[in-house]
Amino acid sequence: MSDSASIMPEHPPVSDWVNDFDHTDPTWTENPFPIWEKLREASPVVHTERFLGCYMPTTYQAVKEIAYDTDHFSSRRVIVRDMRPEITARAPPITSDPPEHKPAKQLLLPPFTPDAMKKLEPRVRAICNELIDEFIADGKCDAAARYTKHVPVRAIAHMLGIPEKDGDLFIKWIHGILELGIKDENALMEAVREMTGYFAGHIEYRKNNPTDDLISTLMNARDKDGNPLADEHVLGSLRLLLIAGIDTTWSAIGSSLWHLAKTPADRERLVKEPELMPLAVEELLRAYSPVTMAREVIKETTISGCPVKAGNMVLLSFPAANRDPAMFPDADKVVIDRKENRHAAFGLGIHRCVGSNLARMEMTVAIEEWLKRIPDFRLDPAGKVTWSEGTVRGPRQLPMLFGKAS
Repeated sequence: MSDSASIMPEHPPVSDWVNDFDHTDPTWTENPFPIWEKLREASPVVHTERFLGCYMPTTYQAVKEIAYDTDHFSSRRVIVRDMRPEITARAPPITSDPPEHKPAKQLLLPPFTPDAMKKLEPRVRAICNELIDEFIADGKCDAAARYTKHVPVRAIAHMLGIPEKDGDLFIKWIHGILELGIKDENALMEAVREMTGYFAGHIEYRKNNPTDDLISTLMNARDKDGNPLADEHVLGSLRLLLIAGIDTTWSAIGSSLWHLAKTPADRERLVKEPELMPLAVEELLRAYSPVTMAREVIKETTISGCPVKAGNMVLLSFPAANRDPAMFPDADKVVIDRKENRHAAFGLGIHRCVGSNLARMEMTVAIEEWLKRIPDFRLDPAGKVTWSEGTVRGPRQLPMLFGKAS
């Protein structure tokens, strides 16, 4: 594919959201909530001709129906993009369908149990404080660039047994895959190539020098027939852990700090009542869910009374489902002590997030440690908050001032 063919033309701005939605449009990136409300009022499923044809379920019920239906919807492509090239690199289990999915997922469950997270938690608390030490004396910082981005990067590096300082590489690859890659095939392929080469070196080294980390755990795992996993399967799972384990959590931590920076009542309440933190984390996950997944329609069916035709993609918006007033009273309000909260931030069905315990722990620790050291903070009016585009939404610039406003 030539360079010019691999970069898709710029998308024209959207003027009719109901019939021509585009989740990469700057208006959506900046503030998607009113758009979702408009789409939900129009229909439980909407369609666009963009992205070679794509549906979007707008209600919790429609999202749930699709997430649980592996007969009509495939997970082989998990990002809605301008093109659908031949699938070469997989990332099991997120890109697996039944029956391959279950054994691939079961291999990844043990490192993410609540007990495993308890062991990791002290290192994550230390990471948070090491980061805060670097900027607290300045009285201000870009919380995305200096804090939220690095917490999950360093934590997953620690789990994988790779140098925490390689984090900048991971951030570059994730940007290439999740943001640039929606419209630029070359950026996507280059990031996947670099990441694969990096991990292949670590796998090779461990063949002669076994370690006690997540890479060796995967290399020592056995499939359902008792055979070791092929290097390609190990590489795919490592790609998944990096992509799914970093951008998502840094976005959730960033959105949480953004909310607390502009909502002093919630911030003060969490400082005074730290026991509310578990409920608050669930509510922040619901209100600012970072992850939108995708499915490919492989057989015609009906979802919430709407016909859905094969050959189209589906933008599976768990964030929009979590703002559905039919499921959550006051869905557009952040209620930090909300008791009944069956949100879908970690997905629904067989592909529910394998790292949910890790994400919850990292979010909790990152917010707790920040509030202990910086209980008063606000958005810097001289700066601009910017949000990531596409599959994962979170603040990419988050300028903050510390202390009470004078």
